[in-house]
Amino acid sequence: MEQFILIIHLLIAVVLVTLVLMQQSEGGALGMGGGGGGSGSFLTGRGTANLMTRLTAGFGAAFFMTSVILTWLATDTSTPRSRFDTAPPPATNQPAPTPSPGSAPPSGNATPAPAQPANEGLAPLPSLPGGR
Repeated sequence: MEQFILIIHLLIAVVLVTLVLMQQSEGGALGMGGGGGGSGSFLTGRGTANLMTRLTAGFGAAFFMTSVILTWLATDTSTPRSRFDTAPPPATNQPAPTPSPGSAPPSGNATPAPAQPANEGLAPLPSLPGGR
């Protein structure tokens, strides 16, 4: 769905740029463009400006709407976008090993082994210049 809207968005952008470049200059823009067309021109006069203005406004509105839709789809958090966005699976509790026959039962006052820090065995990070 997102790729389809993105393709439509890009097509609208190309058409919008083309429409803006095709519009006749209204003068004052460094003396460029706006060369008058004679009576033999295909699309001339006020009707063309009105049509081009309406088309530009319509494609501009469509470009705005597809931009909003793409933003909404990109920020949707209901489904993870990659495997890194998912939470790690919960740790499974291993059942206690069963004592083998003939071994002594464990004493009740045994203390559990201390937990190993998560960063044990990793080299320390180098310090940045300037004491940061």
